Amino acid sequence: MVQLRIFSFLFLLISFNAFSQTDEFGKLTQAERNLKIYEKDSSAFAVVLYEKGDNYFKVVDNYIRLIKEYHVKIKILDKRGFDQGTISIPLYKGKTSEEKIEKIKAVTHLNGIKYPVRASEFFKNDLNEHWKEQTFTFPKLEEGCILEYSYQIISPFFFNLTGWDFQSDIPKIHSEYNAQIPGNYVYNRTLIGNLTLDINDASIKKNCFEVPGYSQIADCEVLKYSMKDVPAFKSEKEFMLSERNYKARLDFELAKHNRFDGVIDKYTQSWEDVDKEFKSDKDIGRQLTKNNFFEKHVPEALFLEQDSLTKALNIYKFVRSHYTWNGKYGVYGKARVKDAFEKRSGSASEINMTLINLLNSAGLPTNLMLLSTRESGLPKQTHPVMSDFNYCLAYLKIDDQVFLLDATDKFMPFGKLPFKTLNHYGRVMDFKNDSYWAKILPDSNNVLQIRASVNLDMQNNLLTGIMDKTAHGYFALNTYKKLADTNEPAYLNYMEKDALGDLEITEYELNKDLSTANKIMERIHFQTEGDLNSDMLYLNPFHSAFFKENPFSLAERNYPIDFGYIRTYKYNWALNIPEGYEVVDLPKKNRVTVGESDLILDFTPLKSPTQIGINFTLLVRNSLLSPKDYKAIKDLFGKAIDIQSNSLVVLKKTTISNTGQ
Repeated sequence: MVQLRIFSFLFLLISFNAFSQTDEFGKLTQAERNLKIYEKDSSAFAVVLYEKGDNYFKVVDNYIRLIKEYHVKIKILDKRGFDQGTISIPLYKGKTSEEKIEKIKAVTHLNGIKYPVRASEFFKNDLNEHWKEQTFTFPKLEEGCILEYSYQIISPFFFNLTGWDFQSDIPKIHSEYNAQIPGNYVYNRTLIGNLTLDINDASIKKNCFEVPGYSQIADCEVLKYSMKDVPAFKSEKEFMLSERNYKARLDFELAKHNRFDGVIDKYTQSWEDVDKEFKSDKDIGRQLTKNNFFEKHVPEALFLEQDSLTKALNIYKFVRSHYTWNGKYGVYGKARVKDAFEKRSGSASEINMTLINLLNSAGLPTNLMLLSTRESGLPKQTHPVMSDFNYCLAYLKIDDQVFLLDATDKFMPFGKLPFKTLNHYGRVMDFKNDSYWAKILPDSNNVLQIRASVNLDMQNNLLTGIMDKTAHGYFALNTYKKLADTNEPAYLNYMEKDALGDLEITEYELNKDLSTANKIMERIHFQTEGDLNSDMLYLNPFHSAFFKENPFSLAERNYPIDFGYIRTYKYNWALNIPEGYEVVDLPKKNRVTVGESDLILDFTPLKSPTQIGINFTLLVRNSLLSPKDYKAIKDLFGKAIDIQSNSLVVLKKTTISNTGQ
């Protein structure tokens, strides 16, 4: 049956003065030809001159189809932009139908000549069960060329009216999205990011869409959204959540379908609806009711009478050791906890659902907690969008204390979560009551401390010393994983390469007696050659650096700085002043703070008649910081790196030696 869909949504009209453009394919303006440097971002290696999308509905062979047209022109400013010349266009496929691409054309404009992509140079590839791609590469890639392409996608999937990405990794002079939507589908729409629309227009077009065989003629909503001078989204490797949280884009989500016979199909549900579905869902709800199976297949000792926390800890350790995680998340796949248990391998969902089953069997009420990993974006809290969630945990409450548990990592201590899951909040699926949002609060005891004690061996021209390295929390977890992933010689070689200066490790000891799941203690004996027979000695007290380069490199950043967890870095260094030398110069004391002591850098040199001390501390006391403090944060880390790399202790041989000569 052919069905119509109506959308309703109103926006304000904002005036817009665009860069001089032509949307006719193959035509360039003089301004586009002449552009050599994008003045609003002189570092840009490429820029989108013009980008336009048109989405509308059309009857094709007696079926309503969603038509998605796209046209773009990209100026290549230098060689770094050549990767813009390889294009991949995703195409969705279902069990019985798939999206088709038509009217595709592409051309490189260079020195007044057009070099088209030939028909034989377009390729289709199968990616997985649901996706294909159309790919091609532009010819004649040179600095100053303009890449232009357009296409039309014919889609039977109305949910693929998904919105528009205004922002990308290169700046855009003009980005425009248009849609004409017939009347009985409703979409939720959300503008993501902190950029504003230059054109935000919605109007009603009367009698714009009809289908043969139906007497009704539908009105259409006509939408036009546009941004000009869109800056490139520049991401950093560390200390940020998913780009999807911050890139400027317009999200469409199918909400409901009003049929002509009066029936309403809801696609956006309430949490009450979701809770009911989860209870009966064979991949989630029913997988949490396998208590009898697990009671018969696990050691009886797990259920012996003991205090709740000890019982929970033992069950957690059992599940963690029983399974090997297969690397899959599996929230909406075919979760089968019994099969996974027998194979001793499973997805995160299967492993953690096993944990939930066992805890409940032991009389410890535990719920499933849905969340999104850091790289996947924050889930919407306004209404259920189940595709936002890609991971699940066990939510255990003993008395008034909450424990979030993930048994996928064999090194993960009880109550600690993998870094990838530290994404602020999740949804607790309490099937006996109502589901609710809960915060994800990481442990605050994450400390990396190095204590170095050194001596100058004048006779052998060596600086010798001992470094005691103590790591707590996530720092300990990272060290345990490095040790497990390699043998000791390779691990020591890694530490030598990571050290400052030409350091040689002569002895290594892992203190197993004092180490725990949340703490690891290492002792490193080292030496380094130096010119110690000079009248002046110049010594850098830092043999190990917490940061080799500044993790913050952007000129500015308009999205939050997210460290994931509170952390502390400490370095203490002590030198026994050799006989016959005196201290001439020490590094200067330095203290830097950001915000209300959210970040603190403290560097304090100390001196006594026989010893020199260096104390370095970097405190991250708030794991989530505002972008308004970005420059101060960047400067603080720059100062920390400068202190570690360029601090010098200067000693001078005294005029009268006390060596007895």
